[in-house]
Amino acid sequence: QVQLVESGGGSVQAGGSLSLSCAASEYTYCMGWFRQAPGKEREGVAYYTGGGTAYYSDSVKGRFTISRDNAKNTLYLQMNSLKPEDTAMYSCAARRGSWCRLRTDEYDYWGQGTQVTVSS
Repeated sequence: QVQLVESGGGSVQAGGSLSLSCAASEYTYCMGWFRQAPGKEREGVAYYTGGGTAYYSDSVKGRFTISRDNAKNTLYLQMNSLKPEDTAMYSCAARRGSWCRLRTDEYDYWGQGTQVTVSS
């Protein structure tokens, strides 16, 4: 069982920045960030593979940066130029196996989530 613990998040005005971290109890090849706004389905934000490949959803491309420290089993998400529509509960997830996709149903382990609120 992989344990995932997120930190960071908070409240910021539109145009501001926030950073998230996710500490994992062990290495998995695929780790990603997902978010869920009230009344909406969970959606994928970005993933980062153990081989160094990053992938972003169109809604955050160019504004968010995902990174990973394999030595620390920690995943990061730097969020810039935040918009009110980025407001959501952000969760870290991990997937065993040797490939990644940004699909919620393909991840095996989930963190408890951290709230990000962007005001206009």
